[in-house]
This record gives sequence, structure tokens and C-alpha cells, in this order.
Amino acid sequence: MRENTFGHRLGAVLAAALLTTACTSGDVGDADAETGQTLTLWTRAATEAQTRAFVDTYNDLGRNTVELTVVPNDTYLQQVATAAGGRSLPDLLGADVVYARNFIRHGFYTDLGDRLAETDLLDELAPAHLDAATADGAQYAVPHTLDLSLIFYNKVLYREAGLDPERPPTSLPEMMEHAEAISALGDGISGTYFGGNCPGCLLFTLWPMVWADGGEILTPDGTASAMDSETIGPILQTYRDAYAEGLAPESAAQENGISWLQPFAQGTVGVAPLGSTMLRLMPEHEGLEIGVAPIRGMDGGESTFVGGDVLGITATSTKTAAAWDFLSWTLTEDVQREVLTSGGDVSVRTDIAPTDGTDPHLRTFHQVVDLGRVPTAVNFGATFNDPQGPWLQFARAAIFGPDPVDTTIAEHRPRLDSALDVAG
Repeated sequence: MRENTFGHRLGAVLAAALLTTACTSGDVGDADAETGQTLTLWTRAATEAQTRAFVDTYNDLGRNTVELTVVPNDTYLQQVATAAGGRSLPDLLGADVVYARNFIRHGFYTDLGDRLAETDLLDELAPAHLDAATADGAQYAVPHTLDLSLIFYNKVLYREAGLDPERPPTSLPEMMEHAEAISALGDGISGTYFGGNCPGCLLFTLWPMVWADGGEILTPDGTASAMDSETIGPILQTYRDAYAEGLAPESAAQENGISWLQPFAQGTVGVAPLGSTMLRLMPEHEGLEIGVAPIRGMDGGESTFVGGDVLGITATSTKTAAAWDFLSWTLTEDVQREVLTSGGDVSVRTDIAPTDGTDPHLRTFHQVVDLGRVPTAVNFGATFNDPQGPWLQFARAAIFGPDPVDTTIAEHRPRLDSALDVAG
């Protein structure tokens, strides 16, 4: 995990140059922003490292002071709701991008459309995040951090299994063929791994396979499921078969996300979908040489789940000019390069192309941003991320349950539809 002193170290190097950028650039910052303001910002723990780096570097400029509050992931929604009820939201509020539409619906954010229109940024920011933060033609938040789902594979185990380490799988069936070859190595080595009891892990990695095949998960307005036997059925069947054949360890069925990346990081798993932000948490060693590739569908299409956070100015903030100064500053090219990409994270700007010396993993991450999707639904959390919600029950029944996948889909889809129906 990135050390908290990272931002201070950068700040010492960049302060002078970035102060000039923030004050004089014509497309970012607010020339009329009052300085000397103290701003409050909330972020969830999952994106603390990146947000803290932004905050520390900005504070070193001396324009305004941003006070960061980090809230545990599992209590973030409740704390935001409580603060909204008491009209005590911070000036700047981060949100898991899948919750952006819910935050907008409840009026937490102020419209940034006019300010963004005065910049050249709209065509340069991750489109999936912009779409998720747009409602009724208004733009309520901007991309803050990205977390992309991709295939991670261990080149060491590929070589030992007689596979080409420079040829990652080009379809889901081929990924499981590779997993089978690696599983045959034995000695505690597994072909693949997944979070079988983790709703977020499952949607983050399985849904891109549906999109890659041209299918949909949700209706356009997010009020009903679009999953059926033709779209997600073959994918769930492939995972069901792989688990039954022992290509994943038995522990995958109870993996709730806490130790999701641990087996791969230890070098005991051959190939599995994971998140881009996990790369910096997995140093390579003698038994681990990491390759990354886009997530593929049954027929070889590509897609990714563009997770991460958006950041907006709250509707109750009385310091919108100073808040915009910080928000727009985070989107400048120099800051994106120095705070995000230099630390191994993906820039939220699609126009910042990798340079010749860019880490090849980051180069792949950058290539898939435009292929990505962010599903939006007002009731996303209760339907899909809640461990007690209908999505996890459905996915577990399809992969581990006694009934055929088609039967499980037919049985569980009405429950998903009911949970998503905001009018119901």
C-alpha cells in the first residue's frame, strides 16, 4: 500500500511548478477562488491512498487546506446518509462510481456542468465515469480514481505448465483450459481462483464477460435485470464446471473478498480476473511474474468493469469556488501523471497516453479504459453489493447450487427485478 508520506514527497518537488499551473492555466482551477479556505473531503477506505496523495500535494501549494476524512467501506453509505440528514456533508464527497446515481438522486451533489464546460476536460475524462455521474443533462461529479478488472496470470506457472507466457487467454473457455493445465502441476498449485462468497468480486469480474459477448446486465434505466440464459448462462456454467473439476480450490466458495488476491500474490494461482489497483499490492518474486490482459467473453470479445470513485462538490457546500479549484486541479495532466500513474494507478484522463518507459501493465490498463462499462442503478448497493442481497444468492446458486444454471436464472431473476425496481 502506498505510504502516506508519498504526497508530501511529491509536494516538495512539484509545489512550485503546480502552483503556477493551478493559478494560471486557462482550463482548470478558479481564478476567482478565494484562497485560505479550509475544505472538508470524505473518501472511502478503498481509495484512501490515491485521495491522500492528491490532498497532501494540493495542501503543499498553500492555496487552500483540504481536510481528509477516511470512512470504512462498509459504513460509508450510512455515514453519508446520516450527514445528509443533518445537512453536515463535507464540501467534497467521493463515491464508489456505482453509487453515483443514488447520490445524485438524493441531491447530495451540485451541478458542475457550467464549470466543466469552461474547460477542455469533458472529452478527455473516462467516459464510463462521466456517464455514471450524469443525470438529466447535468454533470454532478468527475472521475477521481479508476479500478479496472482484468485477467492477471502468473508467467512462472505458465512456463512450468508448458504454456506460452506471452500468450494470455483470448476467451473464457481458453482461460479455463490454461487453468486446467496449471492445475495439473499439483503441489498446492491451483489453476484459477475467485471470490465465490463476495458479491462485489463476482460482479466486478463476471459482468465484463457478459459485456464482451454483447450481452447486458441491466436495462438502460437500471430498474430491472437484463440477464438471461443466453447472456450470463454460459459464463456461470463455465465457472460451475471449473469449480466442480477442481480448477479452483475449495476455499474459493467461501472467499468473501478479504483474502481474494492472496493466493495469486503468493504465486499459487495460474490465472484469474482481478483489479488493476491490486497490482501495486503484489510485488513480484521468484514464484510470481505477472502478466495482464483484458477480460474476455466466451467468444473472445473484450471488456472491463470501470470501478473506482467519482468526486463532486456537495449541494450544501458554501465554498464551491475553492472546492472547484481543488477538484479541477486534480484533473490536470501533470498531477495525473505524478500522483496517479507514477504510483502505478491508471489516469482518469484518456488523453494521457503511456510514454515509452511506461510499465507494460499500465499500458494494458490504459488500453482497456475506453472498452469499460459502469452499470448504474439507484438500488445497486442493496441488489448487488449487499452480502445478503439477491445477486450473491443468485451467483452462488448458479455456481455451487444443485439446480442447473438455466433453472437458477429463471428462479432468481424476479428477485433481482424486484430489488432493482425503485417504483416498487
